[in-house]
Amino acid sequence: MPRRTSDPPPDDAPDGPQRPPWADGFGVSPGEPDLAALPVVGITRRRLAIGLGALLAVWIVIVFARQVSEAAAATTRAEAMVAANAAKRAEIDALEGELSRIQEPRYVLQQARAYGLGDAKEIPFTLDHDAPPLGANAPGSAALRVGAQTSVSPLESWLTLLFGPGH
Repeated sequence: MPRRTSDPPPDDAPDGPQRPPWADGFGVSPGEPDLAALPVVGITRRRLAIGLGALLAVWIVIVFARQVSEAAAATTRAEAMVAANAAKRAEIDALEGELSRIQEPRYVLQQARAYGLGDAKEIPFTLDHDAPPLGANAPGSAALRVGAQTSVSPLESWLTLLFGPGH
């Protein structure tokens, strides 16, 4: 609502010179506009309602954005849990397969031989840790396997077999 200045002078007021409002020391100095003539910008009910409505709308948007971000984070956590569960399921399957393998009698016998608990007919042996590596022509090596390429003629092989290695 605009502020009203003093009431307009009545029709019977004298037309003579009047005393300016700044003359008594409480008015406006000459050359400055009179602020009393300007309307007062106040908080009306309508402006208060608009401000509260805008504040409420901003609050709703912020709450909604937070809920959306929390839902996205929950979805990401759920996807991570699904991936972790799949990895754990694969690990469990691998461990179950290993368990079934080590429960087979062949595996148990093989491990028992490592501790010298084999068959009564078996002769346990171990290689010394400082033993030299086997030669290229040792029994069971790739050089002496069936079908391996040899540089020795068949005649030399027979002669070596019958008379021993030649010196």
